[in-house]
Amino acid sequence: MSEQQHRHKAGFETRAIHAGYEPDPTTGAVIPPIYATSTYKQDGVGGLRGGYEYSRSANPTRTALEGNIAALEEGERGFAFASGLAAEDTLVRATCRPGDHVVIPDDAYGGTFRLFDKVEKAWGLDHSPAPVSDPDAVARAIQPGETKLVWIETPTNPLLNIGDIAALAAVAHDAGALLVVDNTFASPYLQQPLTLGADVVVHSTTKYCGGHSDVVGGALVVRDLDLAEQVEFHQNAIGAVAGPFDSWLTLRGLKTLALRMERHCDNAERVVDFLTSHPKVGDVIYPGLETHPGHEVAQRQMRRYGGMVSFRVTGGEQHALQVCERTEVFTLGESLGGVESLIEHPGRMTHASVAGTELEVPADLVRLSVGIETADDLVADLERALG
Repeated sequence: MSEQQHRHKAGFETRAIHAGYEPDPTTGAVIPPIYATSTYKQDGVGGLRGGYEYSRSANPTRTALEGNIAALEEGERGFAFASGLAAEDTLVRATCRPGDHVVIPDDAYGGTFRLFDKVEKAWGLDHSPAPVSDPDAVARAIQPGETKLVWIETPTNPLLNIGDIAALAAVAHDAGALLVVDNTFASPYLQQPLTLGADVVVHSTTKYCGGHSDVVGGALVVRDLDLAEQVEFHQNAIGAVAGPFDSWLTLRGLKTLALRMERHCDNAERVVDFLTSHPKVGDVIYPGLETHPGHEVAQRQMRRYGGMVSFRVTGGEQHALQVCERTEVFTLGESLGGVESLIEHPGRMTHASVAGTELEVPADLVRLSVGIETADDLVADLERALG
C-alpha cells in the first residue's frame, strides 16, 4: 500500500499501523529500527543517503513517527519534538516575531500559559486570553494586523470547554492569522482539526499518542507546505527534537491508539454516570453530557468524548484535596492519557502557574484521566475516596 493510500484511503487503524514506514528492504523488519546514531556516512562530500547527515536534522526512526502522525491527522507534514512545550515554542518562533500578538484560551494548560506569559512575553510577543467556546469573544481579542496565531485547546485543560474548530478557523483566517489547535486531549483518533480548517495541530505525545506514561514528547502537524518549510528550519535550528528511542516508543503507542481510546471513552462514561448521581459531587464536566454547553459542537467534530473528566466537590478545596489523596486505583499524579488512571488537583498541581491570574481554576476542582482498567474498580475507588 502506498503512502498516498495510507493517508487518504485506508482507515484510521490501518494508517496507525502502517503509515510512515515500509518493511525494511534488507531484512523485512516490520517495525522501524531504533537508529541510535548521531551522524551518517556520506558517499562523497554532500552525497547523503536518503537525505540523512546528522540526527538533529533528521533520523529515520523520527521520520517514521513524523510520517505516521501526519497521516493520522490528515496533514501534509509532521514534526516530532522532545516535549509538547518544545513543539509549541518552535512553532511560535517559526510563525511570530517580537511585537506580534497571539490569542490563547482563557483556561489554557498551565505550561502553555507559562510559556506565553514568562518566556514569549519577554521575547516581545504579546498575548490575550479568550474563551474558546465563544468565537465572537475570540474575534474581539484579535488585534488586527498584529495577531499571528489564534491558539486553542479543545477540549480545554482542565475545564473541558469546547471550541468550534470550523468557526474559529474562519475567525482566524478573516484576520490573517493561523488557527493552532492543541489536540492532546482528543487525540488524532477522536478529532482531526486540520480537516475542519485548522492550520496546525499541536500534541503532547507524552499523553494519549504514547499512551503508556513511559515517554515525553511533542508533535506538530501542518497542512501547508510553505509553513512546513518554516517549521522544519526552526526544528533543526532550535534542536529540541525527539530522540530515536522516544520516537520509537511513541510510534509503538500510536499503533494501538484507536483501541485504547475506545476503552478510555467507555470507562469515562461509566465514571461520569457515577459522579453525576453522587451527593458530594457538584458540577460534573464532560463533553458527552447533554448538559455540557459544548456538547453539540463536540458531537459534531469528535468521534467520541474522550477519557478526561473534571468535577467539583461540594465540600470545597479541602475535600477536593482529600479525594485526590484517598484514591488507590487512581494514582495521584500529573500528566494524563496513559493506560493507568490518574487523579490530580489542578489548582495546586498542573495549573499552579496560573494561580492569581485570570486563568486561575476553581479550588474545588478535581481532574481525572480515566485509564483502561476495569470500570467497576474505578467507580468503587472514587466511591471510597468521596467518602
